[in-house]
Amino acid sequence: MAQAAMTETNLPGMQLIKQGKVRDIYDLGEYLLIISTDRISAFDCVLPDGIPLKGIVLNVLSAFWFDNLKDLTPHHMVTINPDEFPAQLSAHRQYLDRRAMLVQKTEPIEVECVVRGYLAGSAWHEYSRQGTIGALPAPRNLKEGSQLPEPLFTPSTKASSGHDVPISFQEMTNMIGSERAQYMRRMSLDIYRSASNYLLKQGFILADTKLEFGMHNNNIILIDECITPDSSRFWLRSAYTPGKHQESFDKQFVRDYLSSLGWDKLPPAPSLPFKTIQETSRIYQETFQRITGKRLSPS
Repeated sequence: MAQAAMTETNLPGMQLIKQGKVRDIYDLGEYLLIISTDRISAFDCVLPDGIPLKGIVLNVLSAFWFDNLKDLTPHHMVTINPDEFPAQLSAHRQYLDRRAMLVQKTEPIEVECVVRGYLAGSAWHEYSRQGTIGALPAPRNLKEGSQLPEPLFTPSTKASSGHDVPISFQEMTNMIGSERAQYMRRMSLDIYRSASNYLLKQGFILADTKLEFGMHNNNIILIDECITPDSSRFWLRSAYTPGKHQESFDKQFVRDYLSSLGWDKLPPAPSLPFKTIQETSRIYQETFQRITGKRLSPS
């Protein structure tokens, strides 16, 4: 029997303070509880179908990266072990195993920190039209999938609904201040380079990734998710060939299907066929295994 997707949570007696595109966030007083559901969004729209095991991949993989990057940057994760959660959560174990992360409360900084090492997605579309990447000058004659001379930091606004909007670094500076902007740019590039070097050894190219930061005790720390198939593009290193659409181990499989429909990318989003749901689940699980070296058991 196929694994069922979990697309919503219900923790009676717990205060649900936000339901994002993928995550449900509960206020526990001193901490927050973030539960990664199997919801999936594409083109900033939440799809009506969930992807089985997707939330588990996102949660456990984020924990993997938070732990591996801890010497580079502070982060908000406290634990993903339900045995270490506050006692009032013990009655909700069915929602928590491998899906939930106890985190520090932060004041989110409302900027998406995007780092691009290769030319793909919206950056490729912009370059094709204008010859720029994130409104920055770019080398001539690049192909789709080309490696950039240096990773580029291309921030955007963070929209709770609707589409994120690319902004310049100067606009980011105007929004949050020069010190914060410079630190977040530097840290995002450092995180990208560190993760990219690790992933190359695992047979993956990290084409780009999206990071988020928040304020905790007057310090900027890494929050939300970290280098997952939802927030990043992973390409198979052995199959990489500039000038074509790369084989992806991330959400691109769903984007490609939706793009084939001629959908206007406005709500409501169309449903996914069963085969697309199952293949997307398989891709997420394989990505997890390739990155961590561990198989993801269904239960």
